[in-house]
Amino acid sequence: MEGGSFGAGRAGAALDPVSFARRPQTLLRVASWVFSIAVFGPIINEGYVNADSGPELRCIFNGNAGACRFGVALGLGAFLACAGFLLLDVRFQQISSVRDRRRAVLLDLGFSGLWSFLWFVGFCFLTNQWQRTAPGPGTAQAGDAARAAITFSFFSILSWVALTVKALQRFRLGTDMSLFATEQLGAGAGQTYPGYPVGSGVEGTETYQSPPFTETLDTSPKGYQVPAY
Repeated sequence: MEGGSFGAGRAGAALDPVSFARRPQTLLRVASWVFSIAVFGPIINEGYVNADSGPELRCIFNGNAGACRFGVALGLGAFLACAGFLLLDVRFQQISSVRDRRRAVLLDLGFSGLWSFLWFVGFCFLTNQWQRTAPGPGTAQAGDAARAAITFSFFSILSWVALTVKALQRFRLGTDMSLFATEQLGAGAGQTYPGYPVGSGVEGTETYQSPPFTETLDTSPKGYQVPAY
């Protein structure tokens, strides 16, 4: 039962690459990984433009450097997390301990929920700063990059919320199976074994009695006569 908990097969079983690649959780991680690149990539490449008043670079999102830094940090964090959790998914079936599997699923659940919230904050923040950006030559030049970062921030919300739901399902499934295993072990430990039945070949405490004599003692043996005096 330990090897088949938290939505994975028995520990030590061979991993099927085709079935692993087709799992919804794997597809969601790959999609989130691509979305993260589509967020921080445009910001790094085209998110900083020349200011109208000088040669210094300014963030495309209303000149707010915090918006660009937040988008890059959020995307890079999601990129590294997706790679790490993909590796954990590959190694998850080799984990034989239910406690370790529970910790891995809880880590996935907590991080996915946190990053879903951060992606929502980032989407709102970038959208607000882009709406306040004054039109100009730099805005027209890097407008596509800003819109791409905002669009894929919204897609990242959906993918990470889906990952959170999948992790929650795995946690509930693993908890139910752990409780089932505990109940089965408890029931097995409380069973009593019957004693030896009567007549099973075990010696009793009864004393041995010899069979009664079947012949009577002859007091007058043949061929013997009492002498007469």
